Amino acid sequence: MATKMAAERLPIKICFIAPKAYPLFNPQANDVVGGAEVDLYFLAAELAKDRDFAISFITGEYGQQQTETIEAVTIIKGIDFSRGAAANAVRIWRAMKQADARIYMLKTASPGVPLAALFCRLNNKIFVYRTASTVEYDGTYHRQHFFLGRAFDRALRQARVVFAQNASDKAGLERAIGRGVVVIPNGHCLGPLQQYRRETVLWAGRSDKLKQPEVFVELARNVPDRQFVMICQQATGDKNYGSLVARAKAVGNLKFVEYVPFREIDAYFQQAKVFVNTSRAEGFPNTFIQAGKWATAILSLNVNPDGFLDKHNCGICCSGDRQRLADALRSMLEGSKYLELGGNARSYVEKNHDITRIAERYKDVFRRLV
Repeated sequence: MATKMAAERLPIKICFIAPKAYPLFNPQANDVVGGAEVDLYFLAAELAKDRDFAISFITGEYGQQQTETIEAVTIIKGIDFSRGAAANAVRIWRAMKQADARIYMLKTASPGVPLAALFCRLNNKIFVYRTASTVEYDGTYHRQHFFLGRAFDRALRQARVVFAQNASDKAGLERAIGRGVVVIPNGHCLGPLQQYRRETVLWAGRSDKLKQPEVFVELARNVPDRQFVMICQQATGDKNYGSLVARAKAVGNLKFVEYVPFREIDAYFQQAKVFVNTSRAEGFPNTFIQAGKWATAILSLNVNPDGFLDKHNCGICCSGDRQRLADALRSMLEGSKYLELGGNARSYVEKNHDITRIAERYKDVFRRLV
């Protein structure tokens, strides 16, 4: 009985794996981060505040020590981006051994997903996965990575829990992998709303083909009487970034910014009347939450998870019609319409994406798992 009670008092050990997330813990390590890294970083940092959980996080090589503690999270150095796949598979495996967690969680399709699933199966650990976008189940990932795509599907079927960001992704995933999926939205740290003078139309993201940054450049060219700001980091492996930069800088009313540290990007949202998303597909963009956090209206070319932009009157989705973008933007900027939409976006985010509430939903699932 004493042994059982002692075991019940031990914290639940959870390890997150996202090699490019280290700059979120340590801003001095300037590098590209995406929404998946932001999502797991906020969740890990919030869970670490609870003594019932012991959180570790495997990241890549950024010149740090093998192990360090930041925000009560144990950071373990895993892959070395300068090494090959085989060497990094060994490094990830060793890092997972070092973490010695009960639950391992990843997000975004990669070779690391089937590797982590195999590790958990062989070591009697719990593997859970969180989807990032529709490309993971609509056939896109399979077409791009045939053999790895099949291994990825097997890993999802093995996972004790698969998390989706919205109900639409849940339905698509369940059809694709033939099992239940749990919906939990992305969470962010929300502070009091601080209003600033709004003067710009904003785009923020990586130069990934999926995000179609060139569409925003064309939008700025088509609406010359407004000021546009584009924050666009070079995506890993993007060989056409220089061409994009040149095209953007040739547009007189568009300010192009190559990099802004994550902790400094809020100011750009605070100064924007409208945030524009041009992606072909995403689960639930963290930039939508950042926009709502600062009461910034949202204009989306394609992405509208569960139709929230319409249901909650947070902005406009153009349903993939590029010709509508300019007209929709002009209509949002007429009078104070963008202020109304932005206020609705703030209310929506407060109700649905506060990390303190989101973390409690994860805790319930993790407690049931162990």
